[in-house]
Amino acid sequence: MFTDVLFDIDGVMLSEERYFDASALTVNELLTSPCFLGFESVAGTYQSDLSDADITQVRQAVFQQDAVLEKLKNVGVNANWDMVYLVFVSELAHVLSPCTTNSTLRTAVADVLRAGWSVEAISQLGVVVRQHLGVPRVSYSHYDALYGGATTRDELFARARTVFHTLLGLELDDRKLWDIGQETFQEWYLGDAYTHASTGKLGFLTSEIPLVDPALFQALLKDLSASGIRLGIATGRPFTETKVPLEFFGWWQFFDAAKVSTASDVLVAEQRVPSARPLSKPHPYSYLRSLTANDDTTALLQTPLPLPGKREQVLIVGDSIADALAAQRLGASFAAVLTGLEGASARPKFERLQADFILDNALQVRDLLLSNNGVASEA
Repeated sequence: MFTDVLFDIDGVMLSEERYFDASALTVNELLTSPCFLGFESVAGTYQSDLSDADITQVRQAVFQQDAVLEKLKNVGVNANWDMVYLVFVSELAHVLSPCTTNSTLRTAVADVLRAGWSVEAISQLGVVVRQHLGVPRVSYSHYDALYGGATTRDELFARARTVFHTLLGLELDDRKLWDIGQETFQEWYLGDAYTHASTGKLGFLTSEIPLVDPALFQALLKDLSASGIRLGIATGRPFTETKVPLEFFGWWQFFDAAKVSTASDVLVAEQRVPSARPLSKPHPYSYLRSLTANDDTTALLQTPLPLPGKREQVLIVGDSIADALAAQRLGASFAAVLTGLEGASARPKFERLQADFILDNALQVRDLLLSNNGVASEA
C-alpha cells in the first residue's frame, strides 16, 4: 500500500511549453544580445518584447522543431537550466572551432577567458570573435557535432566541460558559465515584476498552462491527503515558479513545505557539497529530500540507495526519463504520465524502462490509489 506520493510538476501538473520557450529565448539572448556575444542567428537577434509568434519562431530555430529537446530528454536531462547551458556551449564551440587552426584567434580568445567566465568576459569574447571572423551567424545545427552518440547526461556535461580546453588549452570553471545561463533564464521566466530588473521582459508566471483540470486535481489531492497518503513534490522549477502557480490553482495547500524540493533546494545542496554536483534529476536527491522531509544534504547523500522496502510504499509520478531513473535509484515505484513533451508517443520508452504504471494523465492517480477501477495500465 502506498503511503507517499511524490509528484513532478512540469509535464505532470503544468505544461512545460513556457519553460521550453524561456530556455530558447535565453540561449538566443546569450548568443545575439549586444550585452553578451552579439552574434546574428537564424532565430533573429535579441529582443525582450516578443509576440507569441516570435517566441515560437525562436524556439523552433534554437531547438530544431523540438528535436534537440527530445534528445536532451532522452538521455535524462530534465532541468531547463542544463538545457540552456548545453545548447549554448554546442553553438559557441562551433563558432570557436577556427581556433584549432588560427593561432592568432586562439590567443586572443584565450586572453579574454583566462580569468574565467563572466558577463563581461562573454561580451569581450564577442568583440574579439567579430574582429577576427566578422559577425557569425548561428545556425543552431551543431548539437550533434558535440554531443552525438552521448547516452547519458553525465556524458553530455563531460563533453561540454572539455571542449573549451580542447579548443583553447584553458581549464575553465563551467559552473560560472552555467550560472550566467541560469540567471538569464530566470529573467525571462519571472519577468521584471519578480526580478525587479528593467529588462522589458514580461515573464511567463502569469501564463502557466495546467495539464489537468485544476478543480479535479485539487479534489484528487484533497482525497489523497484525507486517505492518509503523504504528498510531496520534486521539481526542476525554482521555489517561486513552484509556489506561485500552485497557489493560484489551489494545489499548494495540500503539500507540506518540508516535502517540496525545488531547483532552489538543489542549488543550495550543490553549494554545500560542490563535489556532489550535479544533483538535479535523474539524481534522486530531490525525491529523497521530499520523501524524508530532511534538508541535511550530507546525511541525504550518505543514505544507501535504493531504499529497502519502498517500492510498495512510495510512488513517484513523473513525465520524463529523468524521473523514471530517479525512481529506480531511489527504490520507489514509478507512474509515468503521457502529458510530457512527446505525449502518448513516449509510451514505448516508459515500457522499455519498465515503469510500474503508465497513465494518460495525473488524474488517473485516483484510479490507481483510491479506487479499484483499474484505469491505469500496468507496464
